[in-house]
Amino acid sequence: MELIKPGTNIDFVGKMRIFLYISASLVILSILYLILIGGPRLGIDFAGGTSVQVKFNQATTVEKIRDALKSINMEISIIQQVGAKSDNEFLLRTGISTSDLKGLQDKIEGALAAAYGKGGFEMRKVEVVGPKAGKDLRQKGLLALSLALLGMLVYITWRYEFRYAIGGIVALIHDVIITVGVFALLGREFTLTVIAAILTIIGYSINDTIVIFDRIRENVKKNPRQNLGDVMNFSINQTLSRTILTSFTVFLVVLSLYLFGGSVINDFAFILLVGVVVGTYSSIFIASQFVLIWESFRPSKKARKK
Repeated sequence: MELIKPGTNIDFVGKMRIFLYISASLVILSILYLILIGGPRLGIDFAGGTSVQVKFNQATTVEKIRDALKSINMEISIIQQVGAKSDNEFLLRTGISTSDLKGLQDKIEGALAAAYGKGGFEMRKVEVVGPKAGKDLRQKGLLALSLALLGMLVYITWRYEFRYAIGGIVALIHDVIITVGVFALLGREFTLTVIAAILTIIGYSINDTIVIFDRIRENVKKNPRQNLGDVMNFSINQTLSRTILTSFTVFLVVLSLYLFGGSVINDFAFILLVGVVVGTYSSIFIASQFVLIWESFRPSKKARKK
């Protein structure tokens, strides 16, 4: 199946400046927003504290739950509904962390039982993360992202050339910043699950980019004297149908997870949805163009011989 007819010749390189301005604007806006809000809202994994997931047998409201928790001084908790409204399931988060998990759970159960009755709810999950553990997880999460990007840089340099590595890494950084910016804009919490999703996006996006780079390299070998920009245009057009079809099928799968996967993987699926769209865009419009920009400043040995 081909969405794009053979022989299609869209001038991606000719419109390079437009796409670069769009991407630069999105990246700058994402960074400025993250600076203004003091970074993404950290979840229990990174900030430390307690997370409690409760399912009620009857419809209730955030205000009523907050009133019920006043007796144990947890009324300042962040309380949000998860899943469908009819599920009556809520997530309670507080900065309180304690080693006495059973004691804390008993206190919460007692406070909720007084308001809803003993069988009026079900405690589904209670998690406690200390501040030191949260800091350690933050550092390891950032280290994982940094090592992933460094590994990609080394691999693409070895497998292709340094100019391709620069284009690939710039595109990945572009994807991560914009995706995190969208995630933070919607007020979602940054957790270990989100780190896992970002690492997945990095792998997916670089795979898409490598397919295009591979075609560019093949066409450069076939036409060594042809202008690199023309070769890139031809190569991107050749792989365009494959790129769109692959991304569309992945998007549909992730959309199904987002809609029907439940609250546990909701953030993971959401960030993948954004990442697939942004990653596909960068593979087509950003990665190769940065190779061309790098080539204009630091021509390869083959280009200098021409």
